[in-house]
Amino acid sequence: MDQRLEEIVSFYTGYDEAGRLDRRGAFRLERIRTMELLEQFLPPAPASILDVGGGPGAYARPLLGAGYRVRLVDLVPAHVEQARSGQPPIDAVVGDARELPEPDAAHDATLLLGPLYHLQDRDDRVRALREAVRVTRPGGVVVAAAISRFAGPIDFAVTGRLTPAIVEESRQILADGINHPGLGFTHAYFHRVADLITELREAGLTGIVVHGVEGPAWGAADATAGTPAEQSVFDGALQLARICGTEPEIVAASAHLLAIGVRQTSGR
Repeated sequence: MDQRLEEIVSFYTGYDEAGRLDRRGAFRLERIRTMELLEQFLPPAPASILDVGGGPGAYARPLLGAGYRVRLVDLVPAHVEQARSGQPPIDAVVGDARELPEPDAAHDATLLLGPLYHLQDRDDRVRALREAVRVTRPGGVVVAAAISRFAGPIDFAVTGRLTPAIVEESRQILADGINHPGLGFTHAYFHRVADLITELREAGLTGIVVHGVEGPAWGAADATAGTPAEQSVFDGALQLARICGTEPEIVAASAHLLAIGVRQTSGR
């Protein structure tokens, strides 16, 4: 394991990923909208789902509860242990998205709800996507999440943390998408929508659609936290995320992007 991956594993070993999706309005939007999109695009239960980078099981566990057969692969041993020990327990193993411990065409759908965040080299991202395609049956779906190129600057602005130093860091991120440790996150890559689509196509996926997960008002959901307007703004942000999910002009304003593609069927 190279140094960057070791630092990513160390970061998540000491980070409460299991509780993240309940901590902020934007994170709750992420959870709700991601589940809604999974319900929309996954094949019906009891389909087989491979959850790559599934962490402690934030999405694997409700999918299990809905009757799916789920196997989770994650780079972080602590996440795998949490996934196995929770209720219901998840079939989980330690593994790298770029070299999945799964046979060809073994699953009806594959989720990559995290690995693309941390693969800063384009070749590695395409390799992970190709692995997801390999282990998905022909005609099955691959669902890949990415962080929007604009998420960091928006987050710092709405939470009052856009200092001069962070402005300079934001300019660098907008230029190349590379996030360096030191601003409260680990090694990461932030996508532009067009580049995400190109990477999925290169991996062999067709029928690609990209959704803005949290919608354009996710920052307002955080900015109004603790105020009388908190719930009404959250509700409005959620409705706007549903309405604007695939509008090309505004998709990238979401903190996260969710791309859905289909593995080509045999002979096509």
